[in-house]
Amino acid sequence: MENEKLVEMRGIQKRFGGVHAVEDVSVDLYPGEVVGVLGHNGAGKSCLMNILAGALPKDGGDIFVRGQEATIENPRDARSYGIETIYQTLALADNLNAPANLFLGRELMTPYGTLDDDAMEAESRGVLQRLNPNFTNINDAVRNMSGGQRQVVAIARAIYFDARILIMDEPVAALGPSETQMVADITKQLRSEGIGIFLISHDMHDVFDLCDRIMVMKNGRCVGTHAIEEVTKDDVLSLIILGQLPEGWKPRNQAAH
Repeated sequence: MENEKLVEMRGIQKRFGGVHAVEDVSVDLYPGEVVGVLGHNGAGKSCLMNILAGALPKDGGDIFVRGQEATIENPRDARSYGIETIYQTLALADNLNAPANLFLGRELMTPYGTLDDDAMEAESRGVLQRLNPNFTNINDAVRNMSGGQRQVVAIARAIYFDARILIMDEPVAALGPSETQMVADITKQLRSEGIGIFLISHDMHDVFDLCDRIMVMKNGRCVGTHAIEEVTKDDVLSLIILGQLPEGWKPRNQAAH
């Protein structure tokens, strides 16, 4: 991992009326790192990530991208910093095919001012098959694709536009075992290319398979950030449920040092 942080969120605050949805939370992300963002529903994890994605304005705190202070007020701002989000709902247009989804709102044009469908199809085929070599039915409407293929289209859309920072919200929530494995393999591939990933997940297996570090939130606060090799699944559940590690806790990798 490189030493320069891709993202640093410091002292982030978000209130809805009198409710502190996010209270003084700090988290960072390095190139080629997957950080799991965990917590119960309502813990504040999606709210925190939505602030980074430009979907919600923050009420306090600072965001730095590659060491420079970042002003992120909408998703377009986030994209300008190389931040892309893959939401659980995927935000795909069901009636359009993969190339049309990939370039939705950012279409390639011919010199004559018409849509360059051939170029968009060629570019789409390249990025989709880089992620999944078996992906050939790219001209089908997205509604006719499998859940895993839809997820690949969403990931391809993010990385085609040179995202260096990816927020993945429950990326395998509705997928079967083989498609879950495919998305896990793609996540590892992106990490090996130096992309930093925030992974919002409830699935402990995924978290321990994919994440380098975890950050757990409870009631809007960060209750712990740990390297994955320091903690067990029970430790993580204790943080999620109780907001603290078990009594007498020691890092589980301590014995190895």
